[in-house]
Amino acid sequence: MSNKIRLGILGGGGDSLIGVLHRIASSMHDKYQIVGGVFNPVWEENIGFAEKISLPTNRIYKDFDTLVEEELKLPVEERMQIVSILTPNFLHFPMAKKLLENGFNVICEKPMTTTYEEAKILNATLKKSKTIFAITYTYTGYPMVRQMREMILNGELGNIQRVDAQYYQGWINPVIHDKEQRANTWRLDPKKGGISCCIGDIGTHAFDMLEYVSGLKIESILADLNYLYPDNKMDIDGTVLLRCSNDVRGVICTSQIATGEENSFIVKIYGDKAGLKWEQENPNFLYLMEDGQPLRVLKPGHSYNSQLSLDGSKLPPGHPEGIFDSMGNIYKGIAKAINNEPYNHGEFPTIIDGVRGMGFIEKAVESHQKGNVWVEIENVD
Repeated sequence: MSNKIRLGILGGGGDSLIGVLHRIASSMHDKYQIVGGVFNPVWEENIGFAEKISLPTNRIYKDFDTLVEEELKLPVEERMQIVSILTPNFLHFPMAKKLLENGFNVICEKPMTTTYEEAKILNATLKKSKTIFAITYTYTGYPMVRQMREMILNGELGNIQRVDAQYYQGWINPVIHDKEQRANTWRLDPKKGGISCCIGDIGTHAFDMLEYVSGLKIESILADLNYLYPDNKMDIDGTVLLRCSNDVRGVICTSQIATGEENSFIVKIYGDKAGLKWEQENPNFLYLMEDGQPLRVLKPGHSYNSQLSLDGSKLPPGHPEGIFDSMGNIYKGIAKAINNEPYNHGEFPTIIDGVRGMGFIEKAVESHQKGNVWVEIENVD
């Protein structure tokens, strides 16, 4: 029998980008074997997709509850060890909770749940189950993001004095201006997407990234969100002012109506000695900025990088790595945790990142609804 980690997948069938991303990522380091799942709620499409990607169909189940029921009948050494949840947002919580209660490890897409209260319940459930839970804030897997984190942790920027994240997309433009389309898009439906679209989808990436690389905690925020049309119930654009630990200030600017933008995620951290800047659309370049010095560009795979960065580099210098590699690095870190191998706590985002992300979403909406006031973000452990 294979010694690979037995992986099940929920959602991500058909032409789902996120499904392709997770399947390729799980295969990168030869740590996982996909053994089954539920790719689509329509049985014909579910089983047809499994056949299309050459999976045995004996563990393709008609629905999630059947998956759990049937997998628990199998011997421990045969059943799924971990399940990836790639479904629409409203299904994340019930699926993750039931999986944890039944002893499965979980990988969950973000946002982790649709409410902060659900996120806290999941955290309490995880503590009882003593399994592994990871949330896929994908960009933390990039080698140069990890290099950024380690340089800041080692004090190379000095005292951090400002943090800044900008995440601009334009994908929702064709949808938002058409009344019928915006009424029938699940991401703009609070029953399926939660209380936020833009902040919930990409703002949480920015929030988690700033805390991940800087080592700071965002303690309070002031948000100004944009809904564009009176009948649109979820934000599609927003600016959030930040007050962080150590009296550091910052800002998160997010938009899904930034016309012409594709996936422009830019992170900047400024210390009293130097600054660092990273751009997702050019992920192999980390810019080091110092007063009175020429701009320096750090790239992956070189010996001057940290061990955490080098562990996430699969190719020699000069060979580009991208988002599949980034997600692959997260899956690699999760595999180490499942196999009880030593790992750096920066190798994959945990449930705490997910809980804090949900707290950020709710507080951003609350701040906006109260007239753009400062609100505090609860700390969790």
